[in-house]
Amino acid sequence: MKVIDYIALVLVIIGAINWGLIGFFQFDLVRFIFGNMTILARIVYALVGISGLYALSYFGRLKNDM
Repeated sequence: MKVIDYIALVLVIIGAINWGLIGFFQFDLVRFIFGNMTILARIVYALVGISGLYALSYFGRLKNDM
């Protein structure tokens, strides 16, 4: 499962950077690269969202490691 953890973490970081760009500069990097709500942009947004939900499981694993 370690590979999935790293993929999820990278996607969450991409999402965080994108939201930072939107918040600070009103620039949506995903829309710039893939277009305004094209199927590719929607897939990227969906994968980032799913990764964020998956990343919630990190809290349970951190608690178990302590």
